Amino acid sequence: MTDGTRSDEPLADTPEHSGKDAVVVGGGLAGITTALALADAGVRVTLLEGRPRLGGLAFSFQRDGLTVDNGQHVYLRCCTAYRWFLDRIEGAALAPLQDRLDVPVLDVDRPEGRRLGRLRRDALPVPLHLGRGLATYPHLSLAERARVGRAALALKGLDLADPTLDTQDFGSWLTAHGQSARAIEALWDLVGVATLNAVAGDASLGLAAMVFKTGLLSEPGAADIGWARVPLGELHDRLARKALDSAGVRTEVRTRVTSISTDENGRWSVQVPGETLAADAVVLAVPHREAHDLLPPGALDAPGRLLEIGTAPILNVHVVYDRTVLTRPFFAALGTPVQWVFDRTEASGLSGGQYLALSQSAAHDEIDEPVAVLRERYLPELERLLPRARGAEVRDFFVTRERTATFAPTPGVGRLRPGARTKAPGLYLAGAWTATGWPATMESAVRSGVSAADAALGALGRTRPRHLFAFEEAA
Repeated sequence: MTDGTRSDEPLADTPEHSGKDAVVVGGGLAGITTALALADAGVRVTLLEGRPRLGGLAFSFQRDGLTVDNGQHVYLRCCTAYRWFLDRIEGAALAPLQDRLDVPVLDVDRPEGRRLGRLRRDALPVPLHLGRGLATYPHLSLAERARVGRAALALKGLDLADPTLDTQDFGSWLTAHGQSARAIEALWDLVGVATLNAVAGDASLGLAAMVFKTGLLSEPGAADIGWARVPLGELHDRLARKALDSAGVRTEVRTRVTSISTDENGRWSVQVPGETLAADAVVLAVPHREAHDLLPPGALDAPGRLLEIGTAPILNVHVVYDRTVLTRPFFAALGTPVQWVFDRTEASGLSGGQYLALSQSAAHDEIDEPVAVLRERYLPELERLLPRARGAEVRDFFVTRERTATFAPTPGVGRLRPGARTKAPGLYLAGAWTATGWPATMESAVRSGVSAADAALGALGRTRPRHLFAFEEAA
């Protein structure tokens, strides 16, 4: 069922199904991925989601006739798992990538006034692909640019398998490698805050090195940016449900799991209001604190570690103007509280004026600020950045707050992140917070779902679908 109702009717066994049953708890990207992968291998799957929609923390809602994303989400060309996911739900054309990395960066805190720079690449081998872009980047001095190049080469030489990287913070490493406060602000944090949801001084060196090595130093096009040109709900709810239906997955929304347990024969029971579902395998694809509460005793050696994983907020500021004030699809900003600004006019369905979305990561100091305070802070900043906004009428101003948007990528978090397998046979974990090697991104969520499905299929004696790990071949 996918209409928000629940049914006690089990799916009929068909020749395509193996006779094995799995329950996936959680309908975010990790859960959707897990369910699709298991169903593609012939497992009979029920997907349970407590919210009235799929998509987890990457979703859309309606406001005064507009379709609004809860926050701006982007991905990179190196996000091969998420790209596989888009292909699997037939949504790749709706979230295209740039032909070539090109990020406009506006600095309004300059003696000569606002200045535009660009972070972009050329079609040259690594690391030459960034050479011209860095050499002409106006927001750093010539000496700072040279030191950035040397730090990038040192970063490229780090071994991501070295566990000591997780014990260090990225900011201290950057300082030790000659990076000025300005270089950290205008380059390293410009990228890092958006991908890690933490400033360099609060981020694990291991995760930061993974982001920069994979995104900027692995292949020339790895950091090309992609984003949905349609509302996220079109991808992560409507198209995802269509794919799940086609795969034979029973999807139940507004259905919260209250407990899971196993019997003496190793079969699992998943309790929801009014029904108990039996399964050979269960995947918990929910936030880490919710997973902790559902885990049966003995499933993890140290389940309390899950509660040690911190969370980090993201604040999204939404502004609707009566006219066009921004003529490019997005930009990043320096010298202002504003971080990244995206034009969401067409995707929202707005017929007149312009709708901008500001994505403010690591927003610990602002996440609980009243809307009136945020309005007084951000509207003048947008006028500084966008001269056309100075005479424009603000038709709407609102905020969305994700207080626990991601896990906090602090030093030491790596040892707290569990893998897909638990000590309880038939019970698996998925979610961006598990040990994917990636920070809390859509890519990490999809990778976790693939890992959980792969582990479950191995235990169930099922061969994983040939296409399931196709993204690894493309990486």
